[in-house]
Amino acid sequence: MRVRRTTDEYKPLSVDDAVRDVESTQDGLTSSEALRRAGTDGYNEIEDREVSAFRRILSYFYGPMPVAMEAAAVVSAVIRHWDDFALILALLVINVAVAFWQERSAGNAVKELMRKLALKARVLRDKAWVVLDARDLVPGDVVRLRMGDIVPADAKLTSGDYLSVDQSALTGESLPAEKRLGDVVYSGSIVRQGEMNGLVVNTGGNTYFGKTAHLVASASSVTGLSRIISKIVYFLVGLAIALGAVSFYYGIVLGLPILDDLLFFLILLVASIPIALPVVLTVTMALGALSLADRKAIVSRLVAIEELASMDVLCSDKTGTLTQNKLTAGDVVAADQFVAADVLLCASLASRRDNMDAIDQAVYERLEEGADADYRQTGFTPFDPVRKRTEAVVEHDGSTFKVMKGEPSVVLSLCGEMGKRDEEIGGLAAKGYRVIAVARDAGDGWKLAGLIPLFDPLREDSKETIAAAAKMGIAVKMVTGDNDAIAMEIGAELGLGSKVLPSTELEAAIKSENWEALEQADIFARVYPEHKYSIVKGLETRGHTVGMTGDGVNDAPALKEAQVGIAVEGATDAARSAADIVLTAPGLSTVISAVQEGRRIFQRMQSYALYRVVETLRILIFVTATIILLHFYPISAFLLIVLALLNDLPIIAVSTDNVVYSEEPEKWNMKYIGGLSAILGSLGAGETLLLIYVGLDIFHLGIPAILTLVFLKLIVSGHLTMFVTRTEKAFWKVVPSKALLVALLSTMVIGYLMAAFGLGIAPVGNALAGFVTAYSFAWFIAEDGLRLAYDRVVGHSALSQSDQPPRRA
Repeated sequence: MRVRRTTDEYKPLSVDDAVRDVESTQDGLTSSEALRRAGTDGYNEIEDREVSAFRRILSYFYGPMPVAMEAAAVVSAVIRHWDDFALILALLVINVAVAFWQERSAGNAVKELMRKLALKARVLRDKAWVVLDARDLVPGDVVRLRMGDIVPADAKLTSGDYLSVDQSALTGESLPAEKRLGDVVYSGSIVRQGEMNGLVVNTGGNTYFGKTAHLVASASSVTGLSRIISKIVYFLVGLAIALGAVSFYYGIVLGLPILDDLLFFLILLVASIPIALPVVLTVTMALGALSLADRKAIVSRLVAIEELASMDVLCSDKTGTLTQNKLTAGDVVAADQFVAADVLLCASLASRRDNMDAIDQAVYERLEEGADADYRQTGFTPFDPVRKRTEAVVEHDGSTFKVMKGEPSVVLSLCGEMGKRDEEIGGLAAKGYRVIAVARDAGDGWKLAGLIPLFDPLREDSKETIAAAAKMGIAVKMVTGDNDAIAMEIGAELGLGSKVLPSTELEAAIKSENWEALEQADIFARVYPEHKYSIVKGLETRGHTVGMTGDGVNDAPALKEAQVGIAVEGATDAARSAADIVLTAPGLSTVISAVQEGRRIFQRMQSYALYRVVETLRILIFVTATIILLHFYPISAFLLIVLALLNDLPIIAVSTDNVVYSEEPEKWNMKYIGGLSAILGSLGAGETLLLIYVGLDIFHLGIPAILTLVFLKLIVSGHLTMFVTRTEKAFWKVVPSKALLVALLSTMVIGYLMAAFGLGIAPVGNALAGFVTAYSFAWFIAEDGLRLAYDRVVGHSALSQSDQPPRRA
């Protein structure tokens, strides 16, 4: 059995010694050996110490609201109100069960999303390169590391030239570290440049990262959603305590026993405060995230759904997002003494099929099948940024010649034709083509064979997708490294605006903080990856919620800065790790589909939040007003508990509701929510006070029957309020989900049966129960009309600046 070393202890070892130490070979492991080692060494993952289900359930019995319920239970036991005691305990247990179930659902949803986002690794198994989940790596595996990868495990570099590795997150070094043969690289670091193979020496908790992970505390940022929830809950808690204190005081004035008065005060708090609001919103987002995954958009940060719904600017890469990311050869321009087939043949001979280079593939696709069969490469010099060309030595029928393809200026210079083809090349470039030049040397010097224009075809759906985004209030801005002419040509084809901001003007705008110039631009041309960060920051400074697409390691800072960072299909590990949303299908249409779903999820969250605020105000205003004006408690502590219980049951179905997404970016509008809640809450309280008057002065009912009527009114009207708040349209135009409809109607039926037949309360019969139900439905119609009128006058989308979600740092 081998002695386990720390990763740093592998630094002084030679490559061969390291291979022997982990009992492996330069060809890696067999699948059977890897499986055996996984059984002994464990998976390549940091152990997540989950809290046991029992401890999680126990934690739900702590906190302000559970303690208030427990205090109420104690008081009810002391004064021997055993029916109240039993119901309070039942309410407490149901709240705990609902919270546990919903948190578990959210947790399972997040785990499923994380599974889909799991890092992959290229591994040499059974002497063949395969792609596996990084968690399946074991010591002794050989992995390939290249630009954009996140290093999947601690490894000793065994072959290749060099790597430039960003390990700042692990070591604090601000500059990338140069790694060469024999060096070690740490799990979690990012490969910025180069490509090498590495021998896995440690995995999981034994890596450098794993051993220090327990020292690292993740700083949690306050999100826009958490701020909104806090605002709502703190406001309602303050209001409940204030109005509850008034009720408590009047209870003493009315001569109610102080313990009975205290019990009512505690239960009023429990019944009115939306304990489940944070849980419901989290579960709605988690289940919505699963729905987004079905639409090929995987969410790595749940609150990004809220920001996705609010997005009003989308900065989109051209290549691979708006285009097919597949270079295609256009009409070949042949030079003197050559024809198009000659140019393509020379270009193919200056390429390598196994390189899988995009330009090479475009040439091979245009080459007639078998045209290069009788030619043999005897030498090949690959492209590099300095030489800007590829060269090859070729044998054919006993003769030897050379071929070359590359940057036109370089090739033309070597052919002695510098400046002679500028008009042709410029004309092609103006039409959006990228041009390569091809030459041949048969021993008498380089001769230009011709020019091959290359282009990346637009996706068939790009233009209509951009038009659809515009209808949804999203301004799409194209970000490209192309020159101004090409960018404008492509922008015109896509239906974008004509305002192009080249890198020189962009840099000047950034330096002077002229963010308005960024806001007015439709296209950013000649852009380098480092510009993207400043583009995002500038647009966010102007108050926009910005989405940014990217795929490369250099895009990671911009993706992290953007409120909605989107890693496109095929993105590097570094880009995926920095992004909020990872696309698993190509094109911009996936983003638009995700925005639509995000807005549906937002609608569900906002409608439930509005419903809970309205209901809290309705109960608090009504109870306080009745005690002050009529000098009696309009509902018993027992019925308040039942009311809270029946109000909690339907919330499970909120996340499944059918909604229509908004055609404008969504924002939390607290002025709208506060204003409409105050109107509907006050109206609801007035309706119930009027019902008491009808019961006392017209039907001449006693107080027990009045309490029953009030209870039924609060149940029916409360649940009908959900139909008022769940859509911006008239309530009948958007059919609720079957689950929500059944849940709401079921609890209303329960309330009706209790009132009509006296199940635990004074019976009032079918006639009076039917009257209250009809009375509630009549007011429901009026409330829906009032909400529609309020929307027309105030405007649902009027958003104050203070309600903007904060820019994420």
